[in-house]
Amino acid sequence: MTLDLDEALELRSLVKTSGKVFALTYNYTGYPMVKEAREIVCRGELGQILKVVAEYPQGWLLNPLEAKGQEQVWRNDPVKAGATGCLGDIGTHVEHLSRYITRLEIDELCADFTKFDAGKRLEDDANLLVHYKGGARGIMHCSNISAGEENRLNIRAYGTHASLEWDQEHPNELIIKYPDAARRTPRRRNVYVSDVAKRLTRLIRGQPEGFIEAFANLYLEAGRAIKAEVSGLGILDDCDFPNVEDGVAGMAFVDTAVESATNGGAWTKMKSVCGMQRGQEASPQML
Repeated sequence: MTLDLDEALELRSLVKTSGKVFALTYNYTGYPMVKEAREIVCRGELGQILKVVAEYPQGWLLNPLEAKGQEQVWRNDPVKAGATGCLGDIGTHVEHLSRYITRLEIDELCADFTKFDAGKRLEDDANLLVHYKGGARGIMHCSNISAGEENRLNIRAYGTHASLEWDQEHPNELIIKYPDAARRTPRRRNVYVSDVAKRLTRLIRGQPEGFIEAFANLYLEAGRAIKAEVSGLGILDDCDFPNVEDGVAGMAFVDTAVESATNGGAWTKMKSVCGMQRGQEASPQML
């Protein structure tokens, strides 16, 4: 959301002072079946979540950054890009997707950053182990040097009753797995999905929805919130889009990971930002 955590906290103060709606494009949570995954977790179908594995491998920076053109060189400049490269670019989406679906909050983490290209000033690969509040464990991985990978953000959440899996390159379905029954593959636009997944689906079954529609869903929800605010109706409890608190949480995640990696992967407590985060007991726009 910002260059560093201090800027994020300052922006949060400005948002609270203004009383205006603030929307942040963590767009992958706009997919209907990501909404469905969140609903499945909220209904308790997975049981107690024990482990979360989330990753975002790309391969576009396997070759020197300069070969991508001058417009991309800023990504290697800490003054312009901040303290991280890969983690700040795509790792924040891994963190937000995991927190959005599972509602788990990170307690502490250890991070390993690598610069496979000696000419890079910022990391092009990051691997994190995560301890969540409540005891669940997590693995997060993001990479710009994974040969052949395109945009493969994906997540697996394992509970005591079942597990779920979602892959951004195949966004129109979930995979639900059980220890003693056949797996299910629910797909969007069917009668069995939740109301929120139905509301944010546009096309008929079999017609694929994707990346652009995920952005549109965030804009739609933010637009509903803005309309209500301008009309003096106050907070709409059912508006669902990333806001300034999600951005602050993402920057706290980055700041904590940078500290851990700088200290040789030492376990580091998640930075406290003294604000309610998505997944706690509140409507999205109470944040």
